Amino acid sequence: MQPVADSLIIVGLSGGVDSSVAAWQLLEQGERVEALFMKNWEEEDRPGYCAAAEDLADAQAVADHLGIRLHRVNFSAEYWDQVFSECLLEYRAGRTPNPDVLCNQRIKFRAFLDHARSLGASAIATGHYARIRRDARGVHLCLSRDARKDQTYFLYRLDQEQLAASRFPLGTMTKAQVRDLARQIGLPTAEKPDSTGICFIGERPFRAFLARYVPEAPGPIETPEGERIGTHRGVAYYTLGQRQGLGIGGIAGAAEAPWFVARKDLSRNALIVVQGHDHPLLLRREITATRWHWIHRPALPLACSARLRHQQPLQAVQVLSCRRDRCTLRFEQPQRAITPGQSVVVYLGEECLGGGIIEDD
Repeated sequence: MQPVADSLIIVGLSGGVDSSVAAWQLLEQGERVEALFMKNWEEEDRPGYCAAAEDLADAQAVADHLGIRLHRVNFSAEYWDQVFSECLLEYRAGRTPNPDVLCNQRIKFRAFLDHARSLGASAIATGHYARIRRDARGVHLCLSRDARKDQTYFLYRLDQEQLAASRFPLGTMTKAQVRDLARQIGLPTAEKPDSTGICFIGERPFRAFLARYVPEAPGPIETPEGERIGTHRGVAYYTLGQRQGLGIGGIAGAAEAPWFVARKDLSRNALIVVQGHDHPLLLRREITATRWHWIHRPALPLACSARLRHQQPLQAVQVLSCRRDRCTLRFEQPQRAITPGQSVVVYLGEECLGGGIIEDD
């Protein structure tokens, strides 16, 4: 497809290497490109966790290197109201939400898209590892070439309007190719480490951070038989399958084996733990997911594949039924530590069809 000379694409420039290369790729394709740096977190923090100033400086250095204009916008209020506050409700209910999924749906591909249009853009672009395919049926979200970096899991809640206005220049590249290209063209971010942690909030000791918003509520850590073997700080601070940070030492009469969180008994504020990575209480085949979103809805029942977490290899599954926004799925093989609040995302071949939020068992 030939670029439209008068159309403007605004790249979400985060100050990282991926968005930097995405901007360069669009310029190489002959597009008219500008960039936007989004600030989305206002809370005061110790340096190093939420380095917005450093990221902005890097984004400006990249924009200067590429010769493009850099806009700035503050979406902190939107992020708090539309993403973080909802995640806090989930944590308080004992579930484990995924802020990145909501952040993409409501901030990166909604607030950003709307703001870019107000600046005259016809489309936005990001450094996500994903591909878009267009045909007579609409826009299709597809796996990236780099399976280890694929980010369609975080993008499954985007709708046709959002996807139609989005560009993913890195979708056909591997991370190694992105790094090599950044070095070749002398980008200031070529050697910058990848960011991890909570979307827009950054890397930090998670339990201490969450405790600022969800008060500790100590309770018993128990075996499935009801024996108390420790005390937790609050069920919100733990996730199913978790091994580290339980504070359980050797238990008299118990085998020397690691303990894992298997269940949360919210009615008693109890954390149920088991020994053994693949203990039966950690395994399930059938799940229910709500708040389901289809990018393209297929005929059901459907044999396809799914993942329950980012970077999990795709698993064979059947989507048995969907009524309104509630779907039932059955996996071919038992799945470990299926976590309420997280997302299950389904695929047909290379295409991401949609997904939903895992319900309590």
